[in-house]
Amino acid sequence: MTETVNDAAPCVVTLPVPLLAALCDTLARAAKPAIAFDAIGSATAALLGPGLLTINAYRRASSEVVRLWSSDTTAYPVGGRKYKADTPWTRWVLHQGEVFVGEGDAALEAVFDDISTIRGLALSAVVNVPVCERGHCVGTFNFLAARNAWTQSEVAVLRVLAQMAAPAVMAASGCLMPPT
Repeated sequence: MTETVNDAAPCVVTLPVPLLAALCDTLARAAKPAIAFDAIGSATAALLGPGLLTINAYRRASSEVVRLWSSDTTAYPVGGRKYKADTPWTRWVLHQGEVFVGEGDAALEAVFDDISTIRGLALSAVVNVPVCERGHCVGTFNFLAARNAWTQSEVAVLRVLAQMAAPAVMAASGCLMPPT
């Protein structure tokens, strides 16, 4: 699996300063992980438009992800769990800590067992970002949208937002810091 996106050359990302300042202020003061997740979810929608965002904890010992936050709690309720078998996606995202970019129905069908739900929501592209602490994946930040492709800029923004979620993921999942 490799991360491929459609920009031919690196580009500069311009982000709205008021949005980033408000997000940073909220994260610095968030008394509960849910407050941080709500702020990050709002920022994701503001920066990338409509889509489905889920934020999960990763439990390596049981090979499962546990949904901590969802922008669509009807289709993807908080608390939902998925066992992640040993697949190329699992090794790439959860074990190696690499971003997965999937574009088009075939790419999504190849990696997601809930493809019928994804299709029902008319979503056609995904960016799965591992949420990492000290080089270990502790969760995933998953954004799906109705689009044909992702740009380098969009993937970069999602990577930044995912790492901003790391402290809340750790707190919500009751994780201890990964070993150094």
